[in-house]
Amino acid sequence: MSTQAVFAASKPQKNKNLAILVDLTEERLYLIDTKKNLIIKKYSIASGKPETPSPIGTWKVIGKDQWSGGFGTRWIGLNVPWGKFGIHGTNKPGSIGSEASHGCIRMLNNDVEELYRYVRHGMIVSIYGGPYGAFEWGFRRLQPGDRGSDVLEVQRKMKDKGYYPGNLDGIYGDGMKEFVLKFRKDNKLEMTHDIDYRFYKKLGIILMD
Repeated sequence: MSTQAVFAASKPQKNKNLAILVDLTEERLYLIDTKKNLIIKKYSIASGKPETPSPIGTWKVIGKDQWSGGFGTRWIGLNVPWGKFGIHGTNKPGSIGSEASHGCIRMLNNDVEELYRYVRHGMIVSIYGGPYGAFEWGFRRLQPGDRGSDVLEVQRKMKDKGYYPGNLDGIYGDGMKEFVLKFRKDNKLEMTHDIDYRFYKKLGIILMD
């Protein structure tokens, strides 16, 4: 979070300058006026567990709803292509502040109700996972059928190198398998559909301390 940003008291507004930053390293959600560089609100959250991580990246709000039950009182849906993810309340307030969800961003019901009043369709929601980005929990050995931010980053890198003409959807489907094999063949790697450490390295994805 920029040290230039300052806190501001404000009435709920749905102007085009508002955006949301979710910082998974802090378990915090920030509502920001991007034009004025002001933090309007900040909230504690719960994020995804390592085995069901939150979708790192920049998304847009595509849906809003009021509901009840285990997912709290409000739902703010995001356009993540490989699954249904969003920001919502919870009936487990003790989980806030930890990695506890199946990938969604959990908030206290009172907090999500307040945030909901600011949110508009098309609002930008950036989910930050730390300096390693999509590889917050290190390299996962990817196999056909896997989904997530790391798959999306591999697709981007392969496309940049001319190896993947498909959709950037974060899904390792059948359409991606042949291009993984072609990349492996051209780079003299073992012929398997898996995406392992040597594959990442040949793509130029290296995690540095």
